Amino acid sequence: PNVDTLYPEGFSSTINIGPMANILEGAFRPGHFDGVCTVVAKLFNIVSPDKAFFGEKDYQQLKIIQKLVKDLNFDIDIVPIPTKREEDGLAMSSRNSYLNQDERKRANSIYKFLLKAKNVFESGEKHVDKIIELAKDMLDVDIIDYIKIVDKDTLEEKKISSKYDRILIAVRIGNTRLIDNIEL
Repeated sequence: PNVDTLYPEGFSSTINIGPMANILEGAFRPGHFDGVCTVVAKLFNIVSPDKAFFGEKDYQQLKIIQKLVKDLNFDIDIVPIPTKREEDGLAMSSRNSYLNQDERKRANSIYKFLLKAKNVFESGEKHVDKIIELAKDMLDVDIIDYIKIVDKDTLEEKKISSKYDRILIAVRIGNTRLIDNIEL
């Protein structure tokens, strides 16, 4: 569908997905996920797909779309697609092209951090603060927007982690903001 079909003159209805849209990425981009849900719901109504594929790289968006489908009774199977990575582990993203050569080298520290955090967890540490503290030395970034360990379904922040929780990170390297996550 073209822009005029999705947003006809006088269009003003939006979907408010609730609190899940206001945490993590939503805290940095107010209203973003409500806009995403609105356009995705319109596409689902127009196209009537049996399946829709969403990447795990933007894990919050994936969970929000799954909630949208459940809440609004769409008969659509949301299929999660594992994060595709560069050879050094950096999550593939169009934003990677904004990194200069030095920044690109530093960006692989994100995945190294995630793997170390997972290793700390698998070694028996369950306290979220300690997991993050013990893995943070791997990071070579300019700004950390957030590092959170959350429930894999609700995205509720955890203090004590358990298997299948997700660790999510958002950082800035130079002028580029990068996100990533893995399952514990």
